[in-house]
Formats: sequence, structure tokens, C-alpha cells
Amino acid sequence: MDRRALILANPHSRSAGNGVDGAVAELHRAGIDVVRPAWREGETFAATIGRYGHGVDFVVIAGGDGSLNAAAPALIEHGLPLGILPGGTANDLARTLGLPLDMPGAARVIVSGRTKAIDVGDVNGKPFFNVASLGMSAKLADRLSRESKRRWGRLAYALTATEVLIEARRFGAVIRSDDGTEFAVRSLQIAVGNGRHYGGGMIVEASAKIDDGRLDLYSLEFRDVWKLPFMALAFRQGRHGLNDDVRTMCGRRFEIRTRRPMPVNADGEIITQTPAVFSLRPGAIKVFVP
Repeated sequence: MDRRALILANPHSRSAGNGVDGAVAELHRAGIDVVRPAWREGETFAATIGRYGHGVDFVVIAGGDGSLNAAAPALIEHGLPLGILPGGTANDLARTLGLPLDMPGAARVIVSGRTKAIDVGDVNGKPFFNVASLGMSAKLADRLSRESKRRWGRLAYALTATEVLIEARRFGAVIRSDDGTEFAVRSLQIAVGNGRHYGGGMIVEASAKIDDGRLDLYSLEFRDVWKLPFMALAFRQGRHGLNDDVRTMCGRRFEIRTRRPMPVNADGEIITQTPAVFSLRPGAIKVFVP
């Protein structure tokens, strides 16, 4: 029986436009019928999936982590498997899943037909794949314009991150873990990870997996901001928790309260604010994997 795929491409993605036609050709060669609707100004990916979801077998997203995040609610609602054509700047979910970062290679993974169920994080009722956080990363997401990411890619991240680091100040928060224990902290950033990679290849925790049934939290409690750049390798290896100024914990639910509402960034987009409840949706979405 022929399979039918809905393909959605982020028109604002830096590289999603390059290679989508080639990926579609790979699917066609495998006998997969492709539905590729024209993009409607102002329509979300979730709304488009809602319009076409009942007539397809799976959904393919060409774009970055923000595009995948935007599609997540509809994928969960309709129970549709997800194929990924990496077209963003960071492509952290693709890294976590071990996907080829070129579109034809990623299309061949979809053609192979192998899927696995992955966990989805949840913050205040909104899903995320990689990491949700507040503090420096939320300021970074807020300042990075769509145009700067499209034009400058990783350079835009680096320049904006330097600005945010220079201005960084600790904030007060209370973290409540799933066993009811509360921790009052002064932090530069609190991050809750569902997957493994975030921020263009950093690792939330050395043993983290996207199907391990847990969330991994860290809080950066440095008094001296200048120490952070020297932690770059540790963040790449997921070993930052070995530093005395980094608090880490794992669980299935966390609550974070701050004195004033603070924005929460998830998968590179500001989606909610504190107080924030982080929880887990185990095995909520099936994805095509190598």
C-alpha cells in the first residue's frame, strides 16, 4: 500500500529552501505520495497539519528546531509519525536522533520506514523536544531576530550570545522537584532538558537520551560570569554538572517560581513564562530514525 506524506517547509528557515526538492524526489522514487501545500501567510504548522492530517500517513518537516516545536501539538493530537529534513541553524533534535544533516540523506532515513517513539517535554502545557530554559538563553532567543538567523546563521548566535553574556546577572528562583523538595537558588540560567542536544550541539547531561523517561535540570549559579566561557568544552560533553557552581538534578516533573514573571524559551522560541511547570510526555511522538 502506498504511503502518503505531508511535507511542510519553513519559508523563513536559513536552509530549508535548499534541498527540499531533492528530498521530495527521494520520497517519490520510493513510491511515497507527497502532499506539499502552498504556505499560507499567518497559518501555523499545527493548523496546516490539522487541515491535512486525516489524509496522510506521516508528516515531514523541513526546517529547524523551532519549526519542529511548532508542529508538535498537532503531531501529538493526530498521532502522526514525524520525518525530519534538517533545515535550521542548530538542528539539535536531528543531532539527538543521529540523523544525517543533509536533506537527501535525511529523506533516505524516512524512506527506510524505521520509527521509534520519543519523549516530549512539556512546560505549562506546551510541548518541547530539546530544552526549555529561563535566564540567559531566553534573552538570547528573544534578541535573535528571524532575519539575523537567516542571514548570518551561527555567527548571529555567537554575536548575540556574547552580548547576553556581558550583560548577564543572576536572578532568584525556587525549584521544586518531583519529590516535593524545594531549592532557593541564585542563577544565571535554569535549563530543563528532555532530549540530549541543544544550543547547536551542547549536551544537557552526559547520559541524557530522548527516550529515557526523565528530565535533566541544571542551574548555573556562578557568581563570576567570566568563568562561563571556560566551561565551553564541559557543556559540549555534558559534563558541566561536575562544577561546584552548577546544580543538577533529574526527575519527571519540576516547578520553577520567580519573584516576577520571566520568559521561558523552548527549542529556541519564547513560548511561556514563570511560574513554570515542567513535565514529561513519555513516548508521545514517533519519529523516523536511522
